[in-house]
Amino acid sequence: QGFFLTVSPEAVLKVATQASANNKIFSLNLSAPFISQFYKEPMMKVMPYVDVLFGNETEAATFAREQGFETEDIKEIARKTQALPKVNTKRQRIVVFTQGKDDTILATENEVTTFPVLVSDQSEIVDTNGAGDAFVGGFLSQLVYDRPVTECIRAGHYAASVIIKRSGCTFPEKPDFH
Repeated sequence: QGFFLTVSPEAVLKVATQASANNKIFSLNLSAPFISQFYKEPMMKVMPYVDVLFGNETEAATFAREQGFETEDIKEIARKTQALPKVNTKRQRIVVFTQGKDDTILATENEVTTFPVLVSDQSEIVDTNGAGDAFVGGFLSQLVYDRPVTECIRAGHYAASVIIKRSGCTFPEKPDFH
């Protein structure tokens, strides 16, 4: 979580460097627009170690402004973010930007791809709090098993779709992701 940069940027950097040195996945969530604005320096010290970066459209736009990307196109922001310098070249950086009900953006070193979210009947949406975190959890649940990124996105969309149909960030007793 990018929020940790507000409390102990040294600890985040230590975890990031250890992950990189041991070829372990290090992921970071942009977390909130103010992180990119007010914690820009510690964030950019950690960025070369980030293997997977998550954010929503607002966080991505703020990050792009703070980095001087000179674009508001979220696909271009994802591409430029993916291409930032990286220490561990054994792993390519993956950038994932969610956009609520709009397509999720995935940038790899080769391409920028869009993925439609799972269609929900608007009447089923109860609470969108926690949807982004649920997406990240679903994505990472497949990434740790070395599943293809398309499957990671699918799991992220599934987890977010479950959360938005419930009050608060609560889960059903038995999830049914297949």
